Amino acid sequence: MSADPRLLANAIRALSMDAVQAANSGHPGMPMGMADVATILWTEYLKHDPSDPKWHDRDRFVLSAGHGSMLIYSLLHLTGYARPTIDDMRNFRQMGSPCAGHPENFLLEAVEATTGPLGQGFAMAVGMAIAERHLNALFGDDLVDHRTWVISGDGDLMEGVNHEAVGLAGHLQLGRLNVLWDNNKITIDGPTDLSTSEDIPERYRASGWHVGSCDGHDFGSIRRALDEAVADPRPSLVDCRTIIGWGAPNKMGTAATHGAALGPDEVKAAREHLVWDSEPFDLPEPIVAAWREAGARHRQSHENWRALLAASTHREEFVRRMEGRLAEGMAKGDYFDWLAANPQKVATRKASELALEAINAVLPDTIGGSADLTGSNNTKTKAQKPLTKEDYSGRYIYYGIREFGMAAAMNGMALHGGVIPYGGTFLIFSDYCRPAIRLSALQQVRVIYVMTHDSIGLGEDGPTHQPVEQVMSLRMIPNLAVYRPADAVETAECWALALERRDGPSLLALTRQNLPQLRTGRTDNLSARGAYRLRAASAVRRVVLIATGSEVELALRTAGALEGQGIGADVVSMPCWSLFDAQDEAYRADILPGDALRISIEAGTTMGWERYVGPRGLAVGLDRFGASAPAEELFQRFGFTAEAIVPRILAALKMQGDQ
Repeated sequence: MSADPRLLANAIRALSMDAVQAANSGHPGMPMGMADVATILWTEYLKHDPSDPKWHDRDRFVLSAGHGSMLIYSLLHLTGYARPTIDDMRNFRQMGSPCAGHPENFLLEAVEATTGPLGQGFAMAVGMAIAERHLNALFGDDLVDHRTWVISGDGDLMEGVNHEAVGLAGHLQLGRLNVLWDNNKITIDGPTDLSTSEDIPERYRASGWHVGSCDGHDFGSIRRALDEAVADPRPSLVDCRTIIGWGAPNKMGTAATHGAALGPDEVKAAREHLVWDSEPFDLPEPIVAAWREAGARHRQSHENWRALLAASTHREEFVRRMEGRLAEGMAKGDYFDWLAANPQKVATRKASELALEAINAVLPDTIGGSADLTGSNNTKTKAQKPLTKEDYSGRYIYYGIREFGMAAAMNGMALHGGVIPYGGTFLIFSDYCRPAIRLSALQQVRVIYVMTHDSIGLGEDGPTHQPVEQVMSLRMIPNLAVYRPADAVETAECWALALERRDGPSLLALTRQNLPQLRTGRTDNLSARGAYRLRAASAVRRVVLIATGSEVELALRTAGALEGQGIGADVVSMPCWSLFDAQDEAYRADILPGDALRISIEAGTTMGWERYVGPRGLAVGLDRFGASAPAEELFQRFGFTAEAIVPRILAALKMQGDQ
């Protein structure tokens, strides 16, 4: 490629400032400042093929500084990807355009990750690098041999999750991970010295990273730094000293270019400064041709890889895993047959471990882990060995006390493909994971969260550790399947559903305390309906008790007490709200009939249950913090007993009768 790289970079600058100006919204400064670095990366280093955005052995590129989204949109268009088109970029940030304000993996096939919440793109890239090394250890260099490249800004490196991700990547020595730091020393508020004075390169060196540097506007300096990063066996941070908004003569180097359109006068001045004569969104043909030539650099490499794949003895298994299809053995019901013959009275966290023992034996895709709570979350099975810098073939990651970093890394692993990540912590610490859980749902990835100690039932650790609002708040996240199973059978069913679900994450809320197995016969997966009638009324039905998790057993005891007084009571187990809501109206009306008093029982906030119990129903729950005491005393203290609930139901029935 003979074109002047500055001319190629200026095409990025022109597209970026024109698109932001057309929308009168966006962030032109970052793409204009990093255009030179990105040009060298995408034309000389990045392994990709625009004709096949999902080539399994492509390099992964993550724009962690997602506010500068016009950088990746420009790069994708210029190198020859089918989308975005010029019209897509002309409609930047408008309804119907795939060029959203921040890059979305579900809008553009070549966008590897949804970014924008700062720090998370970086942390997801760590997960991608983990997946690459793991699959390389299994399938070898012929099929898996690529790098993960990241462009991060100052804000990415300030976020707390960055510290977690940096520590994990350094500990695992992820040498195929290269981060290009857009060190422009500007944030929205102004110069970075308003808010930080840390020595970032030294922090990375202390965490086991290689740190290089370059003048982000000197092409020779950029190449030297990237060569050093590629050659070093450690993860690399390249400190790219750049000028934000480079090319805008009156605003570059200032916060004025960060989060707003440059304005017509500054765009005109930038065109003159860059000697860019073309009209907005009109690209000179020689520059486009040079970019397209660069985009086609690895087409032959891709063809060679396809030949290697076709000849590989691992082909079928590798393709199965990268396509996200479950192994054949997963269809068997042997474990459910075993549970039917051997009822288990165990905590659902232990039931999860039992299910995982069966799952991990037949599904090599799973990579488990825990944020320093392995023995409490029961996430490690006997056959799993740790994934370490000495042995990337392991299937268990000790994440340390890095809940947010763990969740974000799992997103990256799922986005990479070839693995199904699951990870555990206490349910109360889902709040530490929440931003990544939300991105799991938004990106529609198969990540499984194993959250144990799900209520006041955890006992003596007290209110700091006892979830009250967590389950309900997690149910509010769109596309997140929240499961709260009642026994070992439901736990296994929920695991099966989570593994089968390829278009979104799942979260299992599991108990610390032992629970009896409530179902002993072999049935279909009843949890797949979200809620089902566990026990039908014997007397004429007047009451429907709806419960989840550990409170299903309590609902059965309560129903027994009501039946003893001649009051018929159905018991409905509702392990997953969202699955129940997806059922047809006839099924929902059958399970929750309108002619009965409906009562919910859950050891958490009552807010939200009105959608099922209705305005005349009764919600039994906990609308305050817990306390430090043994679980049995806590349930007694807060009214989670049949003796406490039955009088409330009788009073509600009397009130309805009086009306």
